Amino acid sequence: MHGCTGCIARAGSVFCGVRETTAAALKTILFTVLVPGTVTIYAPFSLLWLAGAEAAPAAGSGRIAGIAVIAAGIAGYLWCAYDFTQRGRGTPAPIDPPKELVATGLYRFTRNPMYVSVLAVLAGEALLLRSPWLALYGTVVAAAFQSFIVLYEEPALRKSFGPAYERYCQRVPRWLL
Repeated sequence: MHGCTGCIARAGSVFCGVRETTAAALKTILFTVLVPGTVTIYAPFSLLWLAGAEAAPAAGSGRIAGIAVIAAGIAGYLWCAYDFTQRGRGTPAPIDPPKELVATGLYRFTRNPMYVSVLAVLAGEALLLRSPWLALYGTVVAAAFQSFIVLYEEPALRKSFGPAYERYCQRVPRWLL
């Protein structure tokens, strides 16, 4: 051992848990920029540009509501990403998922708080910019999330975590309701 408090022995070799967490954090940042960043920034603003839609921010309470919902969505996503790297020892990316089932933090209230957080950002953008195009886009994204969750993610989680995931599903709803 080289003195790192995160070192543990695995399969006959020394493995540094600090390096694993750092690598997961860096991969999470990259995934966040590429996937949620595309879904919440690049795609909606490209849609508005292609539609030739005006994107004038709302005034007064509409502006405050939009910004508050966006901020809540960003905070929720970041909290979940932190839990994935620290508690789950993985990333939000399907190609490098958590090694441990994460059922704490926002995962106590919904099995999909990252998706809820991304949808909150989209709803906040639609409110802030008073855009029916962004509201429609958010609805399409929600339908895509539902399909991905049911067809891929939940079966993969059942396979990875077995009875622990089944018990979690019994306790916590897929969405908030």
